[in-house]
Amino acid sequence: MSSEAVQPYQRITQDYAEKIRQGRLNAGTRLPGIREISEEYGVAAGTVQRALTELRNAGLIYSHQGRGSFVSESVKESAEDSSTLAIRALESRVTALEARLERLEKGHDG
Repeated sequence: MSSEAVQPYQRITQDYAEKIRQGRLNAGTRLPGIREISEEYGVAAGTVQRALTELRNAGLIYSHQGRGSFVSESVKESAEDSSTLAIRALESRVTALEARLERLEKGHDG
């Protein structure tokens, strides 16, 4: 997959998943804040939040409101290859699109 075809949130997801898998981010390590990641990648905060959601869905990180996001303790067992992460990202996107379509259809039916 060429870098042009990768969405910004997917690039962040893949980069952090790789850092975790390679052991550059160990279990319990706090990830940089949303603002810091958005500045690093030149993206909006919402893009970073989406990437963090993907990492949470993959079981690679967990988050505490007001404290930040951390690498999961069970990261070794839950680490997945980039293909699996890409599939999960697509599944998440399809779910969001289905919900959006449903809202649009209800708006026109009502």
